[in-house]
Parts: sequence; C-alpha cells; structure tokens
Amino acid sequence: MDTNEIKLITGVRRSGKTYFLKSIMEELKDRQIHDDNIIFISFESGQYRKIRIDTQLDEILKSSIPQNNKKVYLLFDEIQRVSGWEESITSYLVDYNCDIYITGSNSKMLSGELATNLSGRYVTLELFPFSFNEIMEYNEKILEKKVTLELENKLFEEYLEYGGFPGLLQYNENESKQNYLKSTYDSIVLHDILEKSNIRDFDLLERLLDFLISNTGQMYSANSISKYLKEDNKYIKRESSDISVKTLINYNDNIQKSMIISKCKREDIIGKKKLKFLEKYYVVDLGFYTLLNENKRNYGQILETIVYNELRRRGYAVTVGEVNNLEVDFIARKFKKKIYVQVSTSLQDDKTREREFKPLKKIKDNFPKYIISNDTFDFSEDGIIHLNIKEFLKKETF
Repeated sequence: MDTNEIKLITGVRRSGKTYFLKSIMEELKDRQIHDDNIIFISFESGQYRKIRIDTQLDEILKSSIPQNNKKVYLLFDEIQRVSGWEESITSYLVDYNCDIYITGSNSKMLSGELATNLSGRYVTLELFPFSFNEIMEYNEKILEKKVTLELENKLFEEYLEYGGFPGLLQYNENESKQNYLKSTYDSIVLHDILEKSNIRDFDLLERLLDFLISNTGQMYSANSISKYLKEDNKYIKRESSDISVKTLINYNDNIQKSMIISKCKREDIIGKKKLKFLEKYYVVDLGFYTLLNENKRNYGQILETIVYNELRRRGYAVTVGEVNNLEVDFIARKFKKKIYVQVSTSLQDDKTREREFKPLKKIKDNFPKYIISNDTFDFSEDGIIHLNIKEFLKKETF
C-alpha cells in the first residue's frame, strides 16, 4: 500500500478479485482512513454499469474526490469494461494525491501493450481459484473443522472433481456445485469472451471451448483442431460453419484473454529455444473440465492440469520441455529458480517408470527434478525426487 505504482489484480472471473479489493478497503478503514477518501467503483454494479468510456469515468471521479488535501484511495473493479481506461488511470497519478488498485478479468491486462499504456508504472498480482491447501485452510480456520486424514482425502476427491472456485464452498450438494460452475462458465463466455470480441459464430465458439477444455494438457495446433472439428460430425450443425485456421486462431486468442484457458509453450532444453507450432493448453480450474466431461474424465489429464495450475499459482513461468525428442512435462522458472517436473498417474509399472524418468536423466544441469504421481510409495532415484500429488500440493516450497 501507499506506493506510486498502480496495483493491478487480475484473474479469471469469480476467482476472488472483488473480495480481495474489498478486503483492501476494509484494511484502509481499520487504518482510520475516512470513508470520503476511499472511492470504490464496480463497473458491473447497477450504479456504474453505464460508464463505458474514459471521459465518463473522469467526470465521475472529478466529482467524487474530496477537497481535504489528504490521500485518496481509488479502487476500480473490472475496469476493462471502460474503453480507454489506461490513459485515465495514468493521469490520476499525476492529477491527484492517490493510491490506485484495479481488477480485471482479461489477460490483455498482463500484456506488454499494457506496460506501454501505463508507462510501466504498475505492479501485478494474478489471482487463481483456491489451491488444495487453501481449501483445507478454509475448512480448518473458517469452518473450524479438524482436518483429519479422512477429511483431507474427501476434500481432495472433491477438489479433483469440482475445482477450487471460492464460491463453491458455500454449497454441499453436488447439484448446487454443478449449477454454480455452469453459471460461472456461462458468465465467462458471455461477459469475458462474447462482449469483448468480434465473435459471431456462437456454435463454433462453444465447440472450440469444449475441445480445449476436454483436451486440457494435450498438445495440438490450430490445423489439428480445425481438422478435428470438421471430421467430428456430431458437432456440425450447418454446412456453412466457418472452421478456417484463421478463424480458430482468432477465437482461441479471445478465449485465452478470458483466462479460462492458458497456453503453455514448448522449448528445447538443450538448444534453449522456443519451439513453434504444437503447444499445450490448460483449463484454469478442474470444475470446468468436469462440467464438460462428467462421464469421461481422464485422470492423467487431471493430475497434469492440477500441477500446471499449482506452479502458476506459486508464481512460476511454465513451459513444456523437450530433450532429445523426449518430453518433460514442465519447466518452471521463478527469478533465478528453475525446476523440472514430470507428471504420471502411477509409477508402479517398470516400463512406465523408465519412460517418465528417462527425460529427466537426460538433463545435465543441477536444478531440482521432480516426478509427481498418485503413488504413495517413494520412487525417488538418481537425485530425481518423487512426490505423491498431495505431498506436492501441500509442500511449502519447491
């Protein structure tokens, strides 16, 4: 708090950004900051929904700033709904004695373009749905339950199926959880994809989203998606449906901006260069995977998606690695730290174990190497650390 940078909080819809912003407001009040000096505007509320351009926001703010010469705290929720907001926000740092906090549900807010528009004067925090650790902490501290091994296992199974959106924690019935996930999914599609893009073919958008989420963690290109959708007759609703590669790339870009899907690029570990064409995509929360794949869930995809999201949640930049034509599921970097991670459903089978360890053994540097699986027996060997999936999620640092 009280720094000259704009504080940008971003993340997928309903990941807790509004709650986080309101907790900042409460902390300011606890510090005896007068209500007049705290301005909170949610651009999704009825009061401010009609603000659509920066000049409208400027007028509202000008009339709201108190004349007491004290610092004013500006909190803007879902500011991406206002066209031209970047210039206005930057000007407020010059025109007013203020501290600024903004939230948004669009990955464009983390782009290099934003750095230019805000003159580099900002810091970011990306929020995700709850981690498994946070769900256990909620049960322990908020619900005041003792987290026994039995409860931990139950919470983990629910986490695998329904994910970690904070709003889910108010529901006990499975049907209510499914309805909440459907509502969240529909809201993202409507408000964060359709309203912010030039997408016209809603049927194609739904089919593409279904493909991306159902195939979380799989490697493919726009060409392969186009071919699949054209051949998968059960989806074809009209002959004129446009499934060109150019259209799919456009739709895919808009889907990624909503933060419901994240792209994971590939790199050659030995050559230290990014690899083009085939890339992986991961859904931000397993609840959406269950929503679209209730009867055909793939446990390997589930584990890999959990690990990917956990690494990103902990601040790692993540890529898929390749060494001597062998795949390393994840290379994760944070500042000067780097770790390599393989994910496997089970290592009980000798051939599977050999296949999963082989790429990591090919890497000659001394950065930590992990294999994550559902096994409870420790299969660590040759300095490569094996962890059970729950051990990995509960581990404080890695």
